[in-house]
Amino acid sequence: MTAPRLILASASPRRKALLEQIGVAPDEIIPADIDETPYKGELPRDHALRLAREKAGKIAASHPDAFVLGSDTVVGCGRRILPKAEDEASARACLALLSGRAHRVFSGVALAKPDGTVSERVVETRVKVRRLTERDIEEYVASREWDGKAGGYGIQGRFEKHIISLAGSYSNVVGLPLYETANLLAGVGLVAR
Repeated sequence: MTAPRLILASASPRRKALLEQIGVAPDEIIPADIDETPYKGELPRDHALRLAREKAGKIAASHPDAFVLGSDTVVGCGRRILPKAEDEASARACLALLSGRAHRVFSGVALAKPDGTVSERVVETRVKVRRLTERDIEEYVASREWDGKAGGYGIQGRFEKHIISLAGSYSNVVGLPLYETANLLAGVGLVAR
C-alpha cells in the first residue's frame, strides 16, 4: 500500500522549513493564489482560519486524491488585521503600531482530506513588543527582514531582540504552529518520514 500524498498549499519557505523541522516532507508544494483581502468586519482569528481553509480547498479541488495542508498567519492588534508588509511604508506603519504594545498572532491550519472533509485548528500567541525608537524602526526596515511578513516583522530574525514576552506557540509566530499541525497530520496517518 502506498503512503498518502501530502501537498503543502503555500508559497512560504518558512512553512516548508518548519514542516521539515518535525520530519514531515510534503510530496509537493503548490502555492494557492487566493485573494487575502479581509472581509469587512472580519476579526483576525476568523480571517486566519478562512484563508487556511480557502488555500487547502483550492488545491484539494484539483488534487482530490491527496491530503492538502493550508495555513495562514495573521497579526492582530485589537480587532485590527495588520497587513503583510509589501513596502517600507507599510513595514514602518506596522512597527509603529506594535511598538510598546501587546498583540496577537493567529494561525489557521486546515487539512483537506481525500474524503472531502477538512480538519482545522486556530492557534493564538500573545506577543509583547518593547517601545521602539525611530532608530530601531529604521534599522529593522533597512534589514528587509519584514518583506512579505504579516505585521511587518519576522520573529526568527533581528526583531526577536525587541520581544519582551511571548505566551503560546513560538512556531505559530514564525508561520506554522507545529504541535497542532503534527497532531492533525498524525490523526490521518501522516507521520514524520
